[in-house]
Amino acid sequence: MDKFSEYFVSGQWRDSAAVREVARLMAPCDDVRLEEMARQARALTLRHFGKTMRLFAPLYLSNECVNICQYCGFSRTNPILRTTLTPEQVGSEAEYLAARGFRSVLLVAGEHPKFVSADYVVDCIARTRACVPSVSLEIGPAEEPDYRSFTEAGADGLIVYQETYCTEVYERLHTSGPKRDFHWRLDCPQRAANGGFKRVGIGALLGLTDWRQEVLALAAHADFLMRVCWKSFLTVSFPRLRPAAGGFQPEAPVSDRDFVQILCALRLVFPQIGLVLSTREPAALRDRLFQLGITHTSAGVRTDPGGYTQKDTLAVHKRVAGKAVPVIASEEGGAGEGATEQFAIADGRSAEEVSEALKLLGYDPVWKDWDAALAQANSPGI
Repeated sequence: MDKFSEYFVSGQWRDSAAVREVARLMAPCDDVRLEEMARQARALTLRHFGKTMRLFAPLYLSNECVNICQYCGFSRTNPILRTTLTPEQVGSEAEYLAARGFRSVLLVAGEHPKFVSADYVVDCIARTRACVPSVSLEIGPAEEPDYRSFTEAGADGLIVYQETYCTEVYERLHTSGPKRDFHWRLDCPQRAANGGFKRVGIGALLGLTDWRQEVLALAAHADFLMRVCWKSFLTVSFPRLRPAAGGFQPEAPVSDRDFVQILCALRLVFPQIGLVLSTREPAALRDRLFQLGITHTSAGVRTDPGGYTQKDTLAVHKRVAGKAVPVIASEEGGAGEGATEQFAIADGRSAEEVSEALKLLGYDPVWKDWDAALAQANSPGI
């Protein structure tokens, strides 16, 4: 089958060897078995990646969004402070991150065609590439030609979370907007790979439904993409829900122990994919998980547009009946407060502090994840 959505709907993915092995590894087990899995996961990671950790930072472009997603702080109906950075402001944010050592930046935005158009994204990529060599995107799904324009502008990575692979839960939590199209989103990573992205990332947002079923579907997605989109390096993320505007509470909480078992199972079945850990997890837990199978992590994170350098100067507004209403400084939560964050982070350490923690664990922080020279070196005639 050419598309993962077709493969997924057919149900054939449940019979794949990779999915069956993940299911076996995620079965309830005692502490002795989990410790053994952790040792094996650590050994595999060291074999394929060494004692390195790739660092990146998200740079939020806009918290405008046309979707209504019950769990997301950017959801259209939340009365939050909103803004969209100008390309010049994006450049300032990128310069700030570059000055702190980052050479890999993830541009993030809500899904709003008016504010986050393809041309706007291309401009933001160019502004960021002026000081950062590796630029990835986490934006609303797009057509393949748009992805081609993004890679031609210099972007090398595309991240898209399915959020939940359970169609019933997906339909219930996404009540309005283009994100309601489950299958359009499901095939987004393939369109991105066809559009020339060197790295493609997928993920599930844990806490929306049964974690074992989510991870099985996530594993099936990873297995399919590794076979069909083999020219792109694959990363997988499995973040847990964090507090956000709207007050949504996890319907199926995932414990730290369960989280460790998920990490180990994915690493044991997929020894060569990148596993990503965000600042949604607290510092002490992150330091332990770094040693089990994680290869990519964010640090020194802000999840609000302009949060690094523009917070006190941004013009923000609220939306009332779909119309923007400016917020003045004298109002509660007015100008000077900055735009609303997507979610509250749990690890508030600076990039420097995370880097030092990694060094104390014996790891080498890697600030640069990709260089265009690598592609040039593999071009014909070179």
